Amino acid sequence: MNTQNDAIRKAVLVTGATSGIGLAAAKALAGRGFHIIGAGRTLERCAAAQAAVSAVSAGGLVEYVAADLSVQSQVRTLADIVRERLAGERGLDVLVNNAAFVSSWYMASEDGYEMQFAVNHLAPFLLTRELLPLLARTGAGRVITVSSGSHFRTRMRWRDVMFRTGYQCLFVYKQSKLANVLFTHELNRRLGSQSPVRAYAVDPGLVDTGIGEKGTTGLVKWIWSRRRRKGVSPEKAAETIVHLATMSEYIDPEASYWKECRPEEPSPYSRREREMTRLWELSERLCGIESGDPSVRDFASAFALTGEREPILIQGGGR
Repeated sequence: MNTQNDAIRKAVLVTGATSGIGLAAAKALAGRGFHIIGAGRTLERCAAAQAAVSAVSAGGLVEYVAADLSVQSQVRTLADIVRERLAGERGLDVLVNNAAFVSSWYMASEDGYEMQFAVNHLAPFLLTRELLPLLARTGAGRVITVSSGSHFRTRMRWRDVMFRTGYQCLFVYKQSKLANVLFTHELNRRLGSQSPVRAYAVDPGLVDTGIGEKGTTGLVKWIWSRRRRKGVSPEKAAETIVHLATMSEYIDPEASYWKECRPEEPSPYSRREREMTRLWELSERLCGIESGDPSVRDFASAFALTGEREPILIQGGGR
């Protein structure tokens, strides 16, 4: 594992970094000297989190950006800001796709997509695509996406991915966590074994956070509140993220799914190439990525060859 001095110039973007696992990971990496760029939903929460992370920083810059990751224009604007912040530096060492959302009822994003799918899958997919060149520039970029053991015994509901009919909160959540693992495997497959970027899906286990209570009501909220009491602390859950972000070299390139700082076998379904490809192509269409845009392989091959600020609020727009 890297020491604080080894990591002093490294940069990490953590989404959902104002509470829970994301805040715990940001604090731990700040303590190792990382340049922290945290993303949260509101300016107020970002300001509070920035102060908390700065208090434990070992000298690295800590800055936060407020963005609604359910809105694709704001995801793209966040990527623009990260590129601007890291212009002239070595690049982005680690992207932690941690932000997540749970809702008891069907909600549509500004782009017209089911909200859990939009935040939990499409946002990581688009943000990763946008930042791949910056990750590749370091020569050893890492994409860490927080998934869940709930992806086991789950399949994609291809006939109605958005659950516009028969919406069931927990099924929708489990599908989004399966999508995280499918995305991770397909990204690694497309990048290839010699890529300067590797992707990992992390199973944090049962964690004592309020994620399942913010957008839920009734029985679902009660179940989440009861279950969380048996969970580990956010700090404990963040240990695997910190381990993957700071390990000095890649381990077995096939080891893409991690829990408790060790690689584990994900579900057989999540390794099906047909399902991986189908989700990738669907995600490109939903994110408006044209077939003529540079591919992931193009990014990888091209780059293989070659103080503190006030939090920012992204409002609407973008491009």
